[in-house]
Amino acid sequence: MSTTTPVPCTFSFVSVVKKTALTVLSAALLPALTALPAHAAPTDDKPGKRQPQPPPMMSTVGGAQLGLPGTQVKLGRGAPVLPKELSGRSWIVADAESGDVLASHNSHWRLPPASTLKMLFADTVLPRLSKSQVYKVKDTDLAGIGEGSSLVGIKEDHTYSVHDMWLGVFLRSGNDAVHVLSEMNGGWDKTVVDMQTHADELQALDTTVVSPDGYDAKGQVSSAYDLTLIARSGMQKKDFREYCSTASATFPGEKKKGKKRESFQIQNTNRLLTGAWGVEPYKGMAGVKNGNTTHAGATFTGVAQRGDKVLLVTVMNPSASEGSAVYKEAARLLDWGFEAAGKVTPVGELVPPKSAATGGGAPTAPGGGGKSAKGGGASDSAAAADDARTRLAASDDAASGVGTALAVAGGVLVVLAAGVFLVNRRWPLPALTRRRPRP
Repeated sequence: MSTTTPVPCTFSFVSVVKKTALTVLSAALLPALTALPAHAAPTDDKPGKRQPQPPPMMSTVGGAQLGLPGTQVKLGRGAPVLPKELSGRSWIVADAESGDVLASHNSHWRLPPASTLKMLFADTVLPRLSKSQVYKVKDTDLAGIGEGSSLVGIKEDHTYSVHDMWLGVFLRSGNDAVHVLSEMNGGWDKTVVDMQTHADELQALDTTVVSPDGYDAKGQVSSAYDLTLIARSGMQKKDFREYCSTASATFPGEKKKGKKRESFQIQNTNRLLTGAWGVEPYKGMAGVKNGNTTHAGATFTGVAQRGDKVLLVTVMNPSASEGSAVYKEAARLLDWGFEAAGKVTPVGELVPPKSAATGGGAPTAPGGGGKSAKGGGASDSAAAADDARTRLAASDDAASGVGTALAVAGGVLVVLAAGVFLVNRRWPLPALTRRRPRP
């Protein structure tokens, strides 16, 4: 099976001021900021329709100012003003490396997330299942899929690898793939509990999981802040990074008796990644996930790099009537964020997981053979860099002469765990999407 998949690109580490566990404490104790936030009037080209209003106070996870309604930004000398064409009910743009929130708008407003919730599903379940595992789908696995769901085309009594199904989740937002993977994880209800537990660990406390595929369900909510936290966690996982940045792939089709099994092409629905429906591919875009349902409207979380700066953006339910508004508004915020970086005072931060405060659940060090990353310091970072450069050289040799299918510019993604969850080293962010065989 062939797929369009990213080739890692690794740059030298950039020194960053090492944070300590006090990061967690300071997030909780952020004092009220004395300077008044600058408010940008959101664009609404549907003035005849009354828009819902955010709560007067929301969660203050990540900083007191993030709990206030309206646009939060503190412009410094030379900083550009925010784009006028922003109509999302909620949005946020943050530095993926430092976790600094550059600007936000109702970022803790609890809203239906649509398929962006699949980021939490993947971040929770992906590490639990081997990609090479093969599974024969039962009719009961596909029971209960919501009417009008996005599907990748999984059929009962057919076999699929876990790898195939993750491609279906990330590229086609296939609710059928989510249902089957949930069954493999121990069932739908168990997966809901697992996802909720993981959300709580990430301090994504605005998030309530009811349906793992993000299908509209009573009480199911998240927030722009939480979705950005979840994306930041997911992007630390190599498989997550590769799947969400894959532009297109070949997916197994129907098997007819006496004939070779069919296959068909699937394309990523992230229009800033692939370009579609009048949206130009965003230079530096490398994932993450989009969604759209009746109650949620359009939602999108993305990660992009320009130079050595990596930004995360989330936009939820824009009211503008322009086509593909959620992508265009996300692109405007990214453009602003790259220009504003270093010229604004952060209005909050993306907090680390709860376990980072205690040192529990320390992640495995990259290339460390299962050793804890806790307390690794600069020597572990250097080892990780050497390992990454070795793997990059091997992948470059293997990919030589292969045509580029899609440029997803970029270079590196921050590993948010130098000690426990501290920010002083980076991992590869997909630089180019190339066509090559995938197992």
